[in-house]
Amino acid sequence: QVQLVESGGGLVQAGGSLRLSCAASGSIFSINRMGWYRQAPGKQRELVATITSGDSTNYADSVKGRFTISRDNAKNTVYLQMNNLKPEDTAVYYCNAILSGTPSRVEYQYWGQGTQVTVSA
Repeated sequence: QVQLVESGGGLVQAGGSLRLSCAASGSIFSINRMGWYRQAPGKQRELVATITSGDSTNYADSVKGRFTISRDNAKNTVYLQMNNLKPEDTAVYYCNAILSGTPSRVEYQYWGQGTQVTVSA
């Protein structure tokens, strides 16, 4: 069984910074892609940033230049450094991973439980 556990959310003033972490654990064979999505009240879940095993990154236009995604393959952990936060960044942030487990080695998509990020004006 695979679990994604997020940490690092909280309340911050506009212009401030937060760092989210997500650790994958369990019977993992390999991790293809990890990333972050977010969902604000009344809105659909949207992509924030993703990073592949080869460190290729992809960002939503709304966060480019402010957010940085990175990963530590040895720890099966992905990070999201969020700088210059804006009130519109307020949402529940979900960790996402596309990985294969053991012994099946079949690739599935997994989600974390979500962590709240609130940015006050």
